[in-house]
Amino acid sequence: MSNEKKVAIITGASQGIGAGLVKAYRDRGYRVVAVSRSIKPTNDKDVVAVAGDIAEPATAELAVSTAISRFGRVDTLVNNAGIFIGKPFTEYTAEDFNAKIATNVAGFFHITQRAAAEMLKQGSGHIVSITTSLTDQATSKVPTALANLTKGGINSATKALAIEYATKGIRVNAVSPGIIKTPMHGPETHEFLADLHPMKKMGEVRDITDAVLYLESAPFVTGEILHVDGGQSAGH
Repeated sequence: MSNEKKVAIITGASQGIGAGLVKAYRDRGYRVVAVSRSIKPTNDKDVVAVAGDIAEPATAELAVSTAISRFGRVDTLVNNAGIFIGKPFTEYTAEDFNAKIATNVAGFFHITQRAAAEMLKQGSGHIVSITTSLTDQATSKVPTALANLTKGGINSATKALAIEYATKGIRVNAVSPGIIKTPMHGPETHEFLADLHPMKKMGEVRDITDAVLYLESAPFVTGEILHVDGGQSAGH
């Protein structure tokens, strides 16, 4: 199969921001490997659905090997999969901790390592992770210690990898959203969530996909944590 078209792997791709990212990259002419536990097959010949838990190394291996076998390359990895559990710190359970570490940290590590290996062979690539601005500006209205521990770690790893790969043709960035209108937030929560942002509104999926596509088309930008958060990272 021709490998002239660029190829993106997108995790957490079944709904919300992930589904928006799949559409955004397809609109740019990319072929896409869409990864999620609940992903459904598609009739689009340039989109391959890979069903599996991103915390498992086997899922990461399957996603990257599918990109290579079907499309011949990996140009972009978007680490979008993630979970949020908001509780007072002393109320987190071992199950909460394990779930956050599995999806947010192991899920980032396994697929990023494998995608980076392919990008190193090509001498080019782009890795983008979706984190959260709550890691920069904690708020008393929502306890976020496990988000800070896991997504904050990805922000730090983004900068470390950007430097490690700066002369190897691979850029590494992150988008740090505020709270975005997706199916995970019921309409009854929108007023409260909007109030967490200085702009007093929630973001839209398009705000995040536009930010990712900006980074995709910015060849002199690496190690950037791009805040798309209605002013949240600036303060309250």
